[in-house]
Amino acid sequence: MSLKARITEDMKTAMKAKDSARLAATRLLLAAIKQREVDERIELDDAAVTAVIEKLVKQRKDSVAQYLAAGRQELADAEQFEIGVLSAYLPEKMGSDEIATAVAAAVAETGAKGPADMGKLMGALKPRLAGKADMAEVSRLVKAALAG
Repeated sequence: MSLKARITEDMKTAMKAKDSARLAATRLLLAAIKQREVDERIELDDAAVTAVIEKLVKQRKDSVAQYLAAGRQELADAEQFEIGVLSAYLPEKMGSDEIATAVAAAVAETGAKGPADMGKLMGALKPRLAGKADMAEVSRLVKAALAG
């Protein structure tokens, strides 16, 4: 079952269970997916759906920080709940050791030597690690690998 189909099924389940908060979060996600499909006139695959989910999670995290800074705990809690619902559809995150191994393998493959090769290295890693790893950590490990 595709990721999009799984989200649709979960929306139906939430509807039947009268779980309004979960239903709202899954509807929001399906709307974002549909919007991207209409804008680009394509059918999104699982990787593209994962990218949409990651974008929504990032937006929610930014909102939580802003709500907490403004002292609006109830709004921050609602956003945190949505993050939990959305994160359930993301693949298991890789650990630092796995990311370091992937970076070392990419350095060997591309023959990257110094900081000037960072773009080439990130270009090789992004398709492999997108959705599975925090790209900020990947970037940090790539910089460390190329500096040393």
